[in-house]
Amino acid sequence: MRIGARQAISFFEVSPNYHVTVLPTPLRRVSITVLLRLTLPNLLTVSRVPAMFAIVALMYAEFKWAATLAFWLFIAAALSDWLDGKLARQSGQVSNFGRFMDAVIDKVMIVGLMVALVNGGYFLGWRTTAMLLVLCIIGREFLISGLRMVAASKGVVVEADAGGKLKTFLQLNAIGWLLGWRMFALDFSDVGEASLNRFVHGVGLAFFVSSVVLTVTSGWTYFRKHGHVVRD
Repeated sequence: MRIGARQAISFFEVSPNYHVTVLPTPLRRVSITVLLRLTLPNLLTVSRVPAMFAIVALMYAEFKWAATLAFWLFIAAALSDWLDGKLARQSGQVSNFGRFMDAVIDKVMIVGLMVALVNGGYFLGWRTTAMLLVLCIIGREFLISGLRMVAASKGVVVEADAGGKLKTFLQLNAIGWLLGWRMFALDFSDVGEASLNRFVHGVGLAFFVSSVVLTVTSGWTYFRKHGHVVRD
């Protein structure tokens, strides 16, 4: 694409929170939009993506305290899911960008960590069953995302209901308890009892199964309420 002399003039884009950059005029609107969206709540939301990669890396690391670091980094990421919404509402920075990214990044982090849990042996002898259930979760998320896209194209907004929010809560708890089990088993084996480890692991499995059941049932509820947008 050819750019005229006037369009090629560069300008200084200044923001109190960012470095000064020199950009061509055609990028002015894009750069301003990006800078406006990089609020603290949105930064907290986006930070969960690199956090997910770091957690997975720590899950597979073999140095001491890696499991403990993975657990507490996950706790921080999970708390940021609550904190970003709270800050956005208190500061009046609620935006469509924030709502969209929060929902997408939550799904990416949860599914990514669940696959890592299965592959990392966190389900012990239930590995194959756990993978099949994770595939159910992935399938449900794709179907609901597709439903929302079709609905949006027709001007219909599919809001998250109580079942969907509870499903996310159960999934985060399942991941946290299973990461905690590995932390106790590897980094605190000298102070913890085997019965405690079995209890923590059992709670994690219970949360996981409950989250899968609610994932399927809430998905059915979404289609029962909004399935007409794909049938029309």
